[in-house]
Formats: sequence, structure tokens, C-alpha cells
Amino acid sequence: MTRLNYHTARFMISAPTLAHCPADQGREIAFAGRSNAGKSSAINALTQQKALARTSKTPGRTQLINFFSLGEDTSRRLVDLPGYGFAKVPEKIKLEWQRHLAEYLQHRASLQGLVLVMDVRHPLTEFDEMMLGWADEQEMPVHILLTKADKLKPGAARNSLQQVRRRLQEWEDLVSVQLFSALKRQGVDEARARLDGWLSSAEA
Repeated sequence: MTRLNYHTARFMISAPTLAHCPADQGREIAFAGRSNAGKSSAINALTQQKALARTSKTPGRTQLINFFSLGEDTSRRLVDLPGYGFAKVPEKIKLEWQRHLAEYLQHRASLQGLVLVMDVRHPLTEFDEMMLGWADEQEMPVHILLTKADKLKPGAARNSLQQVRRRLQEWEDLVSVQLFSALKRQGVDEARARLDGWLSSAEA
């Protein structure tokens, strides 16, 4: 398995809809998560960059599908999907985001896996369940990052991890889960190994 250099990641394009996305070829991994779950911080930690993915105190600021290439190699991409959940935006906008997310997950042939980011203190929200349902329909592998693990004592964090694993037993063939902290860089190597497996291919 190839070990990829995620620190070479750089911004490619922001797409408002599936039609504006880069050519559907190569391999890409999408990051999704409820607003303020720590998705952008996780991407920045994995790529060792402070501001590759924009972080914001305002929930729902990410409203576009943002693509990042690994250096010059545009055949391997990381994708930052719109944050969703308690964003302070009109319901019509939320429904539009939901539709674009569904289209992307259902029709993007180059998508190899989904990284679903959840706050370890509030895992498996309604949005998370919806994303898992979409992934299950597409038989899409999912790796869950239980972020902000540094906010809990180690025992409490491990307990949350075990509870999530128990609740996900029906999806155990497609879903894996780990603790993650962007602040403490906890779980970065484990997450990168999962990304390597999805992005490494003779065809890529």
C-alpha cells in the first residue's frame, strides 16, 4: 500500500453542484460532518496545514463542495463536503445542501470512501444516521472520526467509542471508527492509513 504525502494537499476548486465538480475520474475521499463537528480541523490536521480547509465559529459556513489535490496529482483528491446540522440558514438552503450531498454520494464514480466526522461528545446525530444510510445504499465504506477526543477524559472517550461501535454493528462490514483529536494530533496516523488504502491503486 502506498503511503501518500498529505502535506502536499492544495486547493483545486469549489463546486456549488455536482455539475461543477472536477472530471469524475481518479480516486477521491469525501469528508462530511455536522456543523462544528471539527471537520475542517480534521482535514487540516491530516494534511499538516493550518488553513487548507477553512474553519469557522459560524456553523454551516462551508456551503460548497471543496476539492483538494495531493500536490500535482489531481487523480487523488480530498473533498470537503458542506457542513450540515444546526446551521443558522433558511430551511430552503438546508434542503438544497441535502440534495447536493445526496447527488454527490449517489453519482460520483470516483468516490472511494467517506470520512464521517462526529463530535465524540455528541455522536450519531440524525444527520450522521442519514449519511450512513446513504453510504449503505451505495455500499460505500465509511471511516468515522470521533473528533475532539481531548475534550473528554481518556476513559470517557473510550466509552463513547465503544458505544458507537455497538450501535454500528449492523454496518460493521462497511464502517470503521476511531478517536481523533486535531489539537493533540491523536489518531492522525491511523486515519491516514485508512485514506492510503482508499486512495492507493494501480489505476490512480
